[in-house]
Amino acid sequence: MKTSIAIGSAYYNGEDWAEVVDYTLEADRMGVDFVWSAEAWGMDAVVPLAYLAAKTKNITLGTGIIQISSRVPAMIAMTAQSMATVSNNRFVLGLGVSGPQVVEGLHGAAFAHPLGRLRECLEIVRLGLSNERVQYEGKHYVLPRPGGEGKAIRLSQPPQQHLPIYLATLGPKALEMTGELADGWLGTSFIPEAAEVFLDCLRKGLEKSHRKMKDIDIQIGGSFEIGDDLEPMITARKPAMAFTLGGMGSATTNFYNDAFRRSGYEEAAIAVQQLWVNGKKDEAIKRVPDEMILKTNLIGTEAMIRDRLRRYRDAGVTSLRVSTTGKNWRERTETLAQAIDLIKSESSQWAKTGE
Repeated sequence: MKTSIAIGSAYYNGEDWAEVVDYTLEADRMGVDFVWSAEAWGMDAVVPLAYLAAKTKNITLGTGIIQISSRVPAMIAMTAQSMATVSNNRFVLGLGVSGPQVVEGLHGAAFAHPLGRLRECLEIVRLGLSNERVQYEGKHYVLPRPGGEGKAIRLSQPPQQHLPIYLATLGPKALEMTGELADGWLGTSFIPEAAEVFLDCLRKGLEKSHRKMKDIDIQIGGSFEIGDDLEPMITARKPAMAFTLGGMGSATTNFYNDAFRRSGYEEAAIAVQQLWVNGKKDEAIKRVPDEMILKTNLIGTEAMIRDRLRRYRDAGVTSLRVSTTGKNWRERTETLAQAIDLIKSESSQWAKTGE
């Protein structure tokens, strides 16, 4: 099982950038496979990776994710080519549609028809990466611009037609499209016991492109912490879950909330969202079920974490995005070392026993 880490978030401003760099360098030395840069309304997804490309040696650098409404498709392709060049082909392009609050509020673009726009954007990006002339006629993108003086242009950088593209999707139709078009899925709101809610849709898409599950990387994230006292671990993670259920999107459009509803937590997801939207955030946090925290993270005793790892593996997960906590980045780095050692140990055991 491969491993990855994530840097950046909606609230990250780069104030402790030196520590983030050290954390990533240590992850590279540990053999972590991927580092993903988040983008919302904090640092962008590309600049941090460009800097890290010069500092790291082996780790794959991925945008997790570039919001398609923040850039035109041709610029996404140009950026991907540039990142592949400066990283010596250690770059993976992660794309997603974000949500209406960011797309319409920050970028001033319409959020309507997000799947259609994502499909067209991806097709144009691949045109650019393949060194084809960027000529396209779709519902959402038309290139060159009709009635103008422009012409179809071929990007001048070296082609990168095999550059991996991952999609961050959650809805059934979006997951199906991911299986059809993408090299990997950046999954969230994932519970191994309800894996088929997501994977059945991916399989439908894979069938369209004549592929199988082994042909796509399934990346799932979770927080890691070893200990015997579960209560404080669970309590510490409830605010983030409440925000996911109540604040990641609008009152009517929250893909994360919808995913948890489909996974068997409809009552809790609705209740937490209603409390959050009504300004009762403390009550929303308390309403998050302990079980949701335990099933979406790698926390507890070593035996408990090993059990969760096996459940993720059996569900079809191929890569784990490990999130660590601590009072400072040094503690987070130490916890990451624990996580990577445990995951490697468990993976080695699976190999020996033929599981």
